[in-house]
Amino acid sequence: MPDTTPADLLAQLTAAERVSLTAGADAWSTRPIARLGIPAIRLGDGPHGVRKPHDGSGMSMFDSHPATCFPTAAALGSSWDPVLVRQVGEALGREAAGHGIAVLLGPGVNLKRTPVGGRNFEYFSEDPHLSSRMGGAWVGGVQSTGIGASLKHFAANNTEQRRYGVNAIVDERALRELYLASFESVVIDEHPATVMAAYNQLNGSHCTESAWLLQEVLRREWGFEGVVVSDWGAAWDRTVSIPAGNDLAMPGLGARDDDYVLDALRSGAMAPDALDASAARILALVSRHAGAAVDPVDPPDLDAHHRLARRASAAGTVLLKNEGTLPLPAGSRVALIGAFAADPRFQGAGSSHVVPTRVDTLLTSLGDALGVDSVVYAPGYDRTHSVSTRTQIAEAQDAARSADVAVVVIGLPEVFETEGVDRDHLRLPESHNRLVEAVLSVNPATVVVLQNGSPVELPWRNEVPAIVEGYLGGQASGSAMADVLVGAAEPGGRLAETFPVAYSDHPVSLLPNGPVTVEYRESLYVGYRYFDSVGSDVAFPFGHGLSYTSFAWSDVAVSTDADGDVVTVQLTVTNTGDRAGSEVVQVYVHDVESSIFRPEQELRGFEKVSLEPGAASRLSIRLDRRAFSFWSPTARGWVLEPGRFEIRVGRSSRDIHWRGTVELGGDGAPEPTRPTALEGSTGEPIAYRSPSRELGFSAADFEHLLGHPSPPNIPARPGHYTLDTAVRDMQGTAAGRVLHRYLARQALKTIGAPDGAPVDAVAGDVVAQLTFRMFPTVSEATVGRRGALRLLALVNRLSGIGRRRPRDGGGTGR
Repeated sequence: MPDTTPADLLAQLTAAERVSLTAGADAWSTRPIARLGIPAIRLGDGPHGVRKPHDGSGMSMFDSHPATCFPTAAALGSSWDPVLVRQVGEALGREAAGHGIAVLLGPGVNLKRTPVGGRNFEYFSEDPHLSSRMGGAWVGGVQSTGIGASLKHFAANNTEQRRYGVNAIVDERALRELYLASFESVVIDEHPATVMAAYNQLNGSHCTESAWLLQEVLRREWGFEGVVVSDWGAAWDRTVSIPAGNDLAMPGLGARDDDYVLDALRSGAMAPDALDASAARILALVSRHAGAAVDPVDPPDLDAHHRLARRASAAGTVLLKNEGTLPLPAGSRVALIGAFAADPRFQGAGSSHVVPTRVDTLLTSLGDALGVDSVVYAPGYDRTHSVSTRTQIAEAQDAARSADVAVVVIGLPEVFETEGVDRDHLRLPESHNRLVEAVLSVNPATVVVLQNGSPVELPWRNEVPAIVEGYLGGQASGSAMADVLVGAAEPGGRLAETFPVAYSDHPVSLLPNGPVTVEYRESLYVGYRYFDSVGSDVAFPFGHGLSYTSFAWSDVAVSTDADGDVVTVQLTVTNTGDRAGSEVVQVYVHDVESSIFRPEQELRGFEKVSLEPGAASRLSIRLDRRAFSFWSPTARGWVLEPGRFEIRVGRSSRDIHWRGTVELGGDGAPEPTRPTALEGSTGEPIAYRSPSRELGFSAADFEHLLGHPSPPNIPARPGHYTLDTAVRDMQGTAAGRVLHRYLARQALKTIGAPDGAPVDAVAGDVVAQLTFRMFPTVSEATVGRRGALRLLALVNRLSGIGRRRPRDGGGTGR
């Protein structure tokens, strides 16, 4: 980069060069301006490991340079340890630099609105406070190395079904208090280099085309000065997305698309000031981060990173249940059962897929820890197809009979959860459940180890004495799990999400999801906010996790500052056991008397502490005004209502050890908002009084909450498909089925899936979510905007029920 300011460089750029900066040169790189010495910089996946395809410009998910595969966000979030997550971020930054990547695409801080979300393994939590703390630590760690981060996916990107065009309908309070809150403090405190605008629509506008989201909220309210980059393929028309605040459209859109934008500039259809602002921000991004992404003199220490991955995996491992079976006693004879023990599921499927530098298996690692003669292995089920034969079950039972302890390793295969597809249920493969029951019938000392990216139903949870949630723990998950099982490491995790007894208990399970809209009728009642408000039974609550040692809490004190704006909770935590361990102190706030509906309690602070036996530490947890405030649509801002608030200090949302109240002066009572208190449109109390009530606001109450009618949720009829109609919704026509088959083949080619790869089994479901907006990306710019429009018109014509010109989102295009 020349020794001149971005502003000076901008003045020297032609209009064509400015336009060229706002779209990628290929799948990963920005465009260079050779005559001015402006280099290209490379962006790259991903949130738990660096993925750089060998072909450089392609989008292969499998043929990439090896990199350390760290635990996924689901596992890192359950560590409740921002210091550790920052260390992981630092390691990721060093590896990104070593691969010439200037901006690393992560972290994902979207909330886990529903446990069936196909991408939940990439997200930290169902709670915005925990998610933003973890996401902020990740960003801080990466950017401390000089590499930029890309905070994603902004915003309300909580479903994979029809994700490219679905319209998320979210009431203002839920949007502000939950879905935007998970991004807000990360943007304000950590200044990420980029924010990634999501695919979906939010309340009627695509996120890449929403000036309210990108300009008013992100830039003016939060002060974001970096680059807004589209999710790959999310920017359909730069003459709309650039003025809305989306600076960089990725991947490359081709020279013809540049000509289209230039035509809009010449005609006055797009203001030059908007283009100049985006180009200036991209120049600043290049200037700031190009120098960090070079071959380092000292390459990353991959051995040290593997050790860090091992420590992080153990820190995020959650001991859900233990009746004295763990840790495994010295000299134990162990039957290790389950194909995942030898061929683990350690990462998610989709764009975050990493080719690891190595993989530790539990089979090898447990043999190393206990002695190979002390461990007998039986696969129990087929790893690829998740089926069991009678012979496999018999072999598993024989192994279990002869052992002191049986460790059964089960979970979700790749085809059960992946980016691009939501799950339909929370059930494990039936063969996995049958294996647990069969082993338990011959050996009551059975430990179940889980490998999965999000909650599952556990029908046998009351019968087995120990359950360990390993999540998707990265390339060192096998050795980390062995450390936890034998007691060489503490199971340091606490659940960052609720495990319901059954999916049917979850409020989202009965709410409409598509085909055009997804209504967030549960409003504020996401995860534990719902379950704790209605008092519904759960399998394992938010924040839950056991330890191998014991702790005592004492001397809890709550104080307020002189202005009454900050509440500080202090307590002493003592390790009363005979081994080292960690404790997570969680602080929840309950509004005793509110004029507006609020969840029963909300996490507002936490602290993790590690202590040696007999050691004690005095913790101090600070709660600012925001911890007690709610968003008022009437006041258009945050309101602290005067009155009493109960402070609840606990080990989980259901394990509260101390309660105390504070009186806060607040801002005065706001004008009533919709709906007041817990009243619906009829004046009667709305949901959340009893779990037997409707799981969410009724359609009428939800519209009352929104303040306007919900948009129609009616599928497009054949012949009337739009740019936002998913291919899955065209399957009733011959043209739609042909299109689906073609796209499935093209997608497998684009991502470089090897024969027999697990992704092949779900490629059709992933492709079924595509819309015509995505055609330039899927075709690697072979089909541009004009071609996509023509193809859409052809499909409508061939569907046999007439034609209707599709909305183009701002122009006819090329």
